[in-house]
Amino acid sequence: MNYHLQRMTAADSAETVDWITRQYGFDRREVESWVTHLHFNWPLSVKAVDEQGATIGMLNMSDYRIDEETEQIRRDNPDLLSRLNALRYTAVFSFIVKEAYRGTQLNYDMFLSIMPELQQYDFVFIPVMHHLKTHQYWQRWGAREFYRDKACVYYLLPIKTPFHL
Repeated sequence: MNYHLQRMTAADSAETVDWITRQYGFDRREVESWVTHLHFNWPLSVKAVDEQGATIGMLNMSDYRIDEETEQIRRDNPDLLSRLNALRYTAVFSFIVKEAYRGTQLNYDMFLSIMPELQQYDFVFIPVMHHLKTHQYWQRWGAREFYRDKACVYYLLPIKTPFHL
């Protein structure tokens, strides 16, 4: 399986909407709104393409804030939210790999390719819906759960010196 990785730009937003809509079954207009308004970090986002130029994976990063993902944390644990928001972080918005490439080196290569740029952040914020299978994937990278609500489990992946919550 040969593929190459390329950084994404805002020109990839329509394809991103298609991928997220298909993968998760969300309403297309809602996904379009997210992609438009949730501070996508396009230069940090990665797309994998096969030898024919077809997209086989996307790692979409975003600079949206934790409480934009879950407002409940503000009510449940405002001190934790305040401590986390005082740090510099970016978020994994979506990480989708075509089924034929799941369980291969592709997702590792995609995430590892942005690791140099991640060094400027204290942590990566990773929301994972309860029903998804990626919880163990992020835990293997060292992500730690810091909050959960009815929709998701919220992880942080320490990048700089580990810190206590």
